[in-house]
Amino acid sequence: MARNFLRLMFVALSGFAFVALAAGQEPNRAAPEKKSPLIVGHRGLLHGAPENTLAGFRACLALRFGFEFDVRRTKDGQLVCLHDETLERTTSGKGRLADLSFREVQRLDAGSRFDAVFRGEAIPTVEEILALVGQQSSDSTLIAVDLKEAGGGLEEAIVRLAEKHDVLGRLVFIGLTIESPEIRARLRAANPRVQLARLAAAPDNVEEVLADKHADWVYVRYLPQPQQVHRIHEQGKRLFLAGPLVAGSEPGNWSKAAELGFDAILTDYPIDLQRQFRGVSQ
Repeated sequence: MARNFLRLMFVALSGFAFVALAAGQEPNRAAPEKKSPLIVGHRGLLHGAPENTLAGFRACLALRFGFEFDVRRTKDGQLVCLHDETLERTTSGKGRLADLSFREVQRLDAGSRFDAVFRGEAIPTVEEILALVGQQSSDSTLIAVDLKEAGGGLEEAIVRLAEKHDVLGRLVFIGLTIESPEIRARLRAANPRVQLARLAAAPDNVEEVLADKHADWVYVRYLPQPQQVHRIHEQGKRLFLAGPLVAGSEPGNWSKAAELGFDAILTDYPIDLQRQFRGVSQ
């Protein structure tokens, strides 16, 4: 897996070289190129590095795309990044994360189960992730914050950390946020500039999202009709695509989403998606 990680990095960086050379050519002034959707790597660089670790997040930012990360709490209330409620699948620990103190969580290895080269990679704190975003990302990099838990001051705590590291404008809140008006209201109360997504489970739900003052992004798992995409943008909201249509290696659906004018795509294969958008052959 470590070799695969290095191969992925090499392939992606080769793509950047291709683009840099192409940039010196005479541009096509007849028809401006449509802007590609922002790329968001699901749990980081999922197939190249341990999920939800700083190693994977750094790789995403180095390759100039964003990432999604999950938020949970330890027994003593520390905000950390882990997808599952339990520890066995991705770390050296056992049992529920919520039963361990932060000090106990710090001792766990979150890298070896992926590959021995990542031995010692830790479960990161939310603050470490936001600090990394503040240091290494650009204003055009979208970071999706997947809330696996909420309440008890969690929403305000994350917003305060985002303010501290000056990254609030680069975040969009998903996870529990997309279906809970209470969570969206608490996040918006913490800072009116926070970007919130709300789920439109089917085309018939889009108008409800457009009417929601606490929804900046329309979060969908399907490909809407062009007129509906136009309507969403006309109302000043942005469109986020996730789910099985684009999570896997889905070149056809990626192309359709770009043609429709989606603003962001969440995928397990961000490098492949990036290469496709840049017109670099596999």
